[in-house]
Amino acid sequence: QVQLAESGGGTAETGGSLRLSCALSGRSISDGAMAWFRQAPGKEREFVTAFRMGNTYYADSVKGRFTISRDRALNTVYLQMNSLKPEDTAVYYCAAHSPTYSGTYYYPSEYHYWGQGTQVTVSS
Repeated sequence: QVQLAESGGGTAETGGSLRLSCALSGRSISDGAMAWFRQAPGKEREFVTAFRMGNTYYADSVKGRFTISRDRALNTVYLQMNSLKPEDTAVYYCAAHSPTYSGTYYYPSEYHYWGQGTQVTVSS
């Protein structure tokens, strides 16, 4: 059974930093795409960043500020968030493809496994 567990959310001031972690069990982080999404109140879940087939992708809104990384030994994916803005406030979700899935990385509907989410609040 594949499970994802996020941690590291919290509150930061504008311009501050936070690091989120996503520990994966039941599947290697190397076996398929791994991604971060976020959902603000009243808005749809949106793509933030992903690893897929050796490539890294970022939403334009976070490019240059956020960095996705992974530790294969710990089977954990991280999201380092710098230069935070109030509009980054959202619940952040870690997501994983099924190992046999060969679709794209961008749409939430393409991910088979999700974490419970962690709240990030950026104060102005």
